[in-house]
Amino acid sequence: MKIGITGGIGSGKSYVCNILKDRGIPVYSTDDEAKRLMIESPIIKEQLCNLLGNEAYNADGTLNKPIIAQFLFASTENAKKINAIVHPVVKEDFRKWAEKQSADIVAQESAILFESGFDDTVDKTIEVYAPKDVRLTRAMKRDNATLQQIEARMSQQMDEEEKRQRADFCIINDGTANLETQINEILKLK
Repeated sequence: MKIGITGGIGSGKSYVCNILKDRGIPVYSTDDEAKRLMIESPIIKEQLCNLLGNEAYNADGTLNKPIIAQFLFASTENAKKINAIVHPVVKEDFRKWAEKQSADIVAQESAILFESGFDDTVDKTIEVYAPKDVRLTRAMKRDNATLQQIEARMSQQMDEEEKRQRADFCIINDGTANLETQINEILKLK
């Protein structure tokens, strides 16, 4: 059984994933793995160089983050071009990773599970939900960022209510709801 864990910035999806890990459920972090693959994957490297030129990578083989960010954030069309290069490789990497796991349940953590189409790689989806004011407070504290910075990031993500409607399950992480109880209920229903 493969489950996808998603949620907006500050929702606590990583916290929920840590609970799952403590229960012996392997968790694949699409964000971490995408960063790794952007350096290690010859497919991504070739396609990024075709798109941006050889300056996409530094002489030492590391990603030239300012060049990538400048292109990525210049337009939504540019972001789609980068995503079209990176997402298929991450999907395939997740599939291979999941096949190697011996656990009955594996999870994939992705802030953009639905937006990226990663939801088609899992059997069930879980939205970790927290009210906007809670998410703002958490993200500002965690990232040492301003309200405006966090709101700008939130505006780039899918609406939380839409995620809730698309997800098979929802975990409320408002600081008062019992996460363990909710996780137990979902895992019983798997």
